[in-house]
Amino acid sequence: MKFQKVDKMGRNNPKNIKAHNDKLHKEQAKEKAKKNARAEKLKEIVRKFNESKQ
Repeated sequence: MKFQKVDKMGRNNPKNIKAHNDKLHKEQAKEKAKKNARAEKLKEIVRKFNESKQ
């Protein structure tokens, strides 16, 4: 009986490392975009509040 070597889907080869890093960086970019959008909305709210205050 011959057994076939099964290649595990680890991050040990360049293709899997790249796939993992791409996925990670995509998620980080989404988080950064959300944070920037919230900051812009907050700036706009503060601007409107200060204008109405005067």
